[in-house]
Amino acid sequence: MRAVIQRVSEASVSVEGRCVGRIASGLMVLLGVDISDDAKDAELMAEKIAFLRVFSDPDGKMNVTVQDSGGKVLLISQFTLLGDCRKGRRPSFITAARPEQAVPLLQKVRELLLNKYEIPVEEGVFGAHMQVSLINDGPVTLLIDTKKYF
Repeated sequence: MRAVIQRVSEASVSVEGRCVGRIASGLMVLLGVDISDDAKDAELMAEKIAFLRVFSDPDGKMNVTVQDSGGKVLLISQFTLLGDCRKGRRPSFITAARPEQAVPLLQKVRELLLNKYEIPVEEGVFGAHMQVSLINDGPVTLLIDTKKYF
């Protein structure tokens, strides 16, 4: 799994002009599923999101998790994170998981964040054309890959 995680003061996602997910302070997570991913990747990703210390403590240092900050997660599926742009001019998405594999793994991440880590989660709509709006706080933007490619 591959994620772009941004600390936000607010974020929302809309489909066909209708807001389907909105958070105030928290993490906006764009999440892509690779064909080699399984439940262990979902568990690792959820744990990483839950325990990232990217919110400021009283001394202004990034030492606080999203849960401890009282924030939420806006989780948005994004297969284009698996795009390979090394050859030619058009990205290849050959390693992006098909919906029948990706949807259950995305839902596993969501369920772990909600139930195991008790972090409120809003989400986009899988496969829909979405408009994402956010105010990046910091800016803080991190890349996570469960296969540790970076």
